[in-house]
Amino acid sequence: MSLDEHAKQLQRRNAELSIINSMAQALNRSVDLEQTLRAILAQVAELLDLQTGWVWLLREDDTQSYLAAAQNLPPALALHPHKMEGSCYCLDTYRDGDLDGAANVNVVTCSRLKNLVDGTDGLRYHASIPLYAHGKKLGVLNVASADWRQLSPDDLQLLYTIGDMLGIAVERARLFEHSAQVGAVEERNRLAREIHDTLAQGLTAVSLQLESADALLEADPDPARIRQMVQQALALTRANLEEARRSVQDLRAAPLAGRTLVEALALLAENAPLPVDLLVTGGNQPLLPRVETGLYRIAQEAINNACQHAQARQITVKLVATPQLVTLTVADDGRGFELDDVGNGRFGLVGLNERVKLLNGRFHIESTPGQGTRIEAEISL
Repeated sequence: MSLDEHAKQLQRRNAELSIINSMAQALNRSVDLEQTLRAILAQVAELLDLQTGWVWLLREDDTQSYLAAAQNLPPALALHPHKMEGSCYCLDTYRDGDLDGAANVNVVTCSRLKNLVDGTDGLRYHASIPLYAHGKKLGVLNVASADWRQLSPDDLQLLYTIGDMLGIAVERARLFEHSAQVGAVEERNRLAREIHDTLAQGLTAVSLQLESADALLEADPDPARIRQMVQQALALTRANLEEARRSVQDLRAAPLAGRTLVEALALLAENAPLPVDLLVTGGNQPLLPRVETGLYRIAQEAINNACQHAQARQITVKLVATPQLVTLTVADDGRGFELDDVGNGRFGLVGLNERVKLLNGRFHIESTPGQGTRIEAEISL
């Protein structure tokens, strides 16, 4: 090897080490899984001069795949999330165990783009990097370019190293999430004990007021004094009832406990008094428990409104989840109404709007008399 070739190789090694060091720093800066994945996608794009990448992860409970992060997807995929649903060539190969090790990090024809003509930005191929942690399958990192070049053995080995680093980071983020969930359960239990003590004290005060009033009925039947004690007992009862409602709202188990959001929505649709079509895209996308609970309650209330007030014959519920956004739409073919009437006795719709706001989301209603109603809740992730 000549001195020039040796210098070029050394320069390349230094560049690779610099990129790997930057990736390691990015991985160590955050335990937020989506933030970590986006940072790595950006780093890989810089390393190999690529513009597009995405990460598939396998769910821990049932190993179903979902799109965990994406960068610059072409319009044919970004505008049609359902095209990123289900399995594909690289995922099938990975599940079969044939995508393992640097020798198998290679360029393949993307089966999702293969038969598309418009909106692909010229993309046809991607490199697939398997993600593992302690021998456990985690997912696949795909990077793509319109003008793909042949990957050298050094490129393949570098990508495998990146995949190994990312696999460890994914596992770490999931362990952190599990520990946070355990901490949340413990905190809920602590709060429940505190609230129990608070309510017990309040109810004791109510009991004392009523006992005093009862004693006065026999010893000194003074209506004014008795009425005062009863009024105090009523005030204490209302205050404790309000406290109990807030406590239950905050601490009760999620209504879909033991089920995924999709399973809970399917059961809700099955038990509705009207036919309900449930359409789901991105059903394997993990969501925070409060988001899942909120979306379920929104769907439940919207379906109840349509069944009770809309005189509808058919309801359609559509859930679309991507790494950045989840959208729930409930539409019916009922009698509809004037949008100016929202808030004028339509407390159900007002409640839906408030639920969406609690999730820092956007709520939208479309309705025309005689042409049905469509509500949409859009929650940023």
